[in-house]
Amino acid sequence: MTPTHFTFSTAFLLALAGLAFHRTHLLSALLCLEGMMLSLFLALSLESLELTSTSFSASALLLLAFSACEASAGLALLVATARTHGSDHLHTLNLLQC
Repeated sequence: MTPTHFTFSTAFLLALAGLAFHRTHLLSALLCLEGMMLSLFLALSLESLELTSTSFSASALLLLAFSACEASAGLALLVATARTHGSDHLHTLNLLQC
């Protein structure tokens, strides 16, 4: 495993661990998801540069577009829950009350 692959896999695993263990605020969960998407985007971009194929580079841009859509939907949900529940704590959200 090259050092760049190790760096991106470590960044992805750290963001995944942050998402799994620090589930107090919705904002921290969204930041961990964005860290995972950023590490995946950088890994796909560097992989397409190493392979020197132009057809593979479109997948990195597609992932970046989906990541931007995910971020905007997450921020909209964050604002909506902060307005209705008064905070962004995840323990105040209950699916049974919807």
